[in-house]
Amino acid sequence: MDRKAFLERLGEYGGLARATLLERLPDGEPRAYLYQPMREFCARSGKGIRPALLIASCRAFGGRLEDALTSAAALELLHNAFLIHDDIQDQSESRRGIPCLHAQLGAPLAINIGDSMLANAFRLLRSNFSRLGPETAWRVFDEFDHLVSESLEGQAMELGWIRDNELSIRPEDYLRMTLKKTCWYSFMHPCRIGSLIARPHEPNLDAFNAFGFYLGAAFQIQDDVLNLVGSHDRYGKEIFGDIYEGKRTLMLSRLAAVVDPTERGRLSRFLATPRNARKEAEVAWVFNAMERHDCVGYAGKAAAKLVEGARAVFPAAFASASGVDRDFIAYCLDFVTGRDA
Repeated sequence: MDRKAFLERLGEYGGLARATLLERLPDGEPRAYLYQPMREFCARSGKGIRPALLIASCRAFGGRLEDALTSAAALELLHNAFLIHDDIQDQSESRRGIPCLHAQLGAPLAINIGDSMLANAFRLLRSNFSRLGPETAWRVFDEFDHLVSESLEGQAMELGWIRDNELSIRPEDYLRMTLKKTCWYSFMHPCRIGSLIARPHEPNLDAFNAFGFYLGAAFQIQDDVLNLVGSHDRYGKEIFGDIYEGKRTLMLSRLAAVVDPTERGRLSRFLATPRNARKEAEVAWVFNAMERHDCVGYAGKAAAKLVEGARAVFPAAFASASGVDRDFIAYCLDFVTGRDA
């Protein structure tokens, strides 16, 4: 599969999940304060890599598209809820090229919309009981229950490091946080859920864990890199936003580990400053220090090693998969670190 074919299938599967989601969302009152902005936010969804991976995994193992759509839509709705809450917690300014939802509507309404998305995602999953049968639907529900718990724990780790101005984050700490916050819900569980829907009696869903972890960690590192060096028009989020927010990315933790005591003190003082008081010149200093110490290059090499790890375990995880959907999943190995948005 080449990049053009991959992007076409990504758009197709992401679009199907989005259409299913919008079709099944409530459309009553209070429309202006809840359901209309919820619909508008979901309609602007990104590429849809998570639902696409779920659908492709289902079809690669012989499952039916229609059996996977409800779970794919629920996953996309959860992702949108996480984004709304993340933007508020991070005090972000833009998302998908426009002001964040809390900047448009205020934090109270945005929080409530995110909460409603979470509730509606689990309401969506109830319809799996009639389509998939109670045993399989309950196992799918358990997968979603686990991915939400892991994601919230990972978010707590990241927010706690920022609050406590923690500068001793090791690479293994970063990867543990990323495993929880990104890998489970973005890569591991989509593969597990898609396979489960296709093969309800397959007991060993853990076969996808290593693949999903390696791929998800590489994806997150690349996302962090793009926040520093990506094109604003293509990236769709605030360039240098992670520095303004004080996120403990692999680059920032690397910088804290290699700078001399004087620069470490300056970095600590910058990160102790409230987000809205951080000066552009100081943000530029942090980025320039990262460049001097080759932190972006360090992160790129780490992402490449993780992709190779995913490539090594892919054949075993997808040994019984076949067809163009297996090819689509395999191409993710090239896509995650080759993307520029």
